[in-house]
Amino acid sequence: MSSSSTSQSSPVISARNVWKLFGPSPERYLKSMDKGMDFEAIRADGYIAGVRDVSIDVHKGEMLVIMGLSGSGKSTLVRCFSRLHDITGGVIEVDGQDIMGLSEKDLIALRRSKMGMVFQSFGLLPHRTVLENVAFPLEMRGQDKHTRRERALEVVKLVGLEGREEYFPRELSGGQQQRVGIARSLAIEPDIWFLDEPFSALDPLIRREMQDEFLRLQEMLGKTIVFITHDFDEALRLADRIAIMKDGAVEQCDTPDQIVLNPATEYVRKFTEDIEKARVVHAGVLAEAANGHSLEGAPVSAKASIHDLARLLVEDGRAYIPVSDADGQVTGALDRAKALDVLLGSGA
Repeated sequence: MSSSSTSQSSPVISARNVWKLFGPSPERYLKSMDKGMDFEAIRADGYIAGVRDVSIDVHKGEMLVIMGLSGSGKSTLVRCFSRLHDITGGVIEVDGQDIMGLSEKDLIALRRSKMGMVFQSFGLLPHRTVLENVAFPLEMRGQDKHTRRERALEVVKLVGLEGREEYFPRELSGGQQQRVGIARSLAIEPDIWFLDEPFSALDPLIRREMQDEFLRLQEMLGKTIVFITHDFDEALRLADRIAIMKDGAVEQCDTPDQIVLNPATEYVRKFTEDIEKARVVHAGVLAEAANGHSLEGAPVSAKASIHDLARLLVEDGRAYIPVSDADGQVTGALDRAKALDVLLGSGA
C-alpha cells in the first residue's frame, strides 16, 4: 500500500490494523487465523472480512474519499470510524481517544458533538418542513426553540435553500432534498463529516451541481471529511486523497495525481486506465527542483492541470518551464517532455 500524508499534525482519525469480521466467533477466529490469509480463504472458513487489516489516518481539514466497487468494504470501514460497527481487532482513535474504550454514553456524546453523517437515502421526516427537518438534531440535543431556529435558518441559507424553509420534502426535487440532508448534518457543527454515497441517487446534472456546492461548502467550512463513492470521476473532483478498497483491504491511499501516475497494484491500474491523466495531473506534481535548470519566461501555476496547459506545452520551445506557487514565487521546473508524455501518452 502506498501512503501520503497531507499534514504533519496529529490525525483526527487514526486507524491501526483494523479488522471487522462477520461470522460466529469473530474475535476468537481473528486470534487463531494464519497471518496473510486473503478474503477468499477467510470466507472459506465461514467468515466475511468487511475490513481487512486497514491502517489509515485522516488529517484535520482533509477530504479523504474512500472508493471501491460494491462489497469492497468502504461503508463498513466508515461505520467502524464512528463505531456504528464495533471492530474485531486493531485500534481506532478519534482526536487521540480510543473509541472502543468509550462508554455508550460517551460514544453518543462524541457522535452528537463531533460527527455529522449524510447517507444516500435522504431520511427526511415527511411531515416536517425543511426548517423543522434541519433543526431536528438540535431538538434531540435539547436546544431551545429560538436557538435551534436561528441555527437552522443559517445552514438552510448556507446550502442555497433560502426561501424554501416552509416547504415539505415532497415539494422539493431530489437535489434539494439532498441539500436538506446536508444542512441537517451541518446544523450540529460537526468537526468530522461522514458522507456515504450522498449523490449517487441523483441524475448526472444535479449530481455535478451538488459536487460544486459541496466543494464550495468545504472551501468555506474546512471540515474533516470522509466521503464514500464508487464513482472514480467524483473521487478525482473532490478528494485531497483517495483510498481504493478491494475485498476489505486498502489497495492504495494517495493523492489523485499519484494514484493516476503511479498505481500501486494491478487492481488500481485498472481503475485508472480510462481516466484522462492530463485532467488530473497538475504541474506542481511533475515539477522538479528549480536548481540547475536555466529557467526563462513566464511561469505556470503549480495548480494548473496538464490539460489546462496543453496549448502552451505544444507550442512552447522551452525544455523546462518555471512553476510558481500561489504567491507567484517560482518553486520548480516542469520538464516539457514529461508533461507532453502525460498529455499525449508516453508512446506518442
